[in-house]
Amino acid sequence: MTNDLKNARNIGPTVERHLNQIGVFSLSDLAEIGPVEAYKRIGELQPGKTFPVCYYLYSLQGALLDVHWNDLPGNIKEDLKNRIK
Repeated sequence: MTNDLKNARNIGPTVERHLNQIGVFSLSDLAEIGPVEAYKRIGELQPGKTFPVCYYLYSLQGALLDVHWNDLPGNIKEDLKNRIK
């Protein structure tokens, strides 16, 4: 697995830009704060804007596991959604 966000699975230019805005520049950085905290911080940058869990929360977890976000097991997706409430 790469540590570079540009080459990470599920991380496109927009998600990468949002991650950089919260101080995440590598997968190691993302692993350190975790996908839930990263998702929350991205949302705090733009109050009132909704960030889809599939394109952000699941994608961040998938990037750490090196799997497509849609292939995350249902129990992981459910746990992630419960942790952002």
